[in-house]
Amino acid sequence: MDVNGVGWIAAIIIGGLAGWFAEMFMKSNTGIFMNVILGIVGAVVLNAILRALNFGPFGVGWTAYLITGFIGACLLIWAGRLVRR
Repeated sequence: MDVNGVGWIAAIIIGGLAGWFAEMFMKSNTGIFMNVILGIVGAVVLNAILRALNFGPFGVGWTAYLITGFIGACLLIWAGRLVRR
């Protein structure tokens, strides 16, 4: 995996934190497993969006992965709400 200089175990832990922060910020009601998925997938999606727009990642390491995962998870929650309507 090694996205933003973070390994598998760290990606799961940081993804869970990022998803949990996004859950609290967006006031959604998801479980622990979904928080981890939102955080990890959110980081991957946001990195892909940034690369498509010719922007670099927010940095390398835990903090950058947490920020990227949080913003990406918020985008996924927002997109999910749009689809449900």
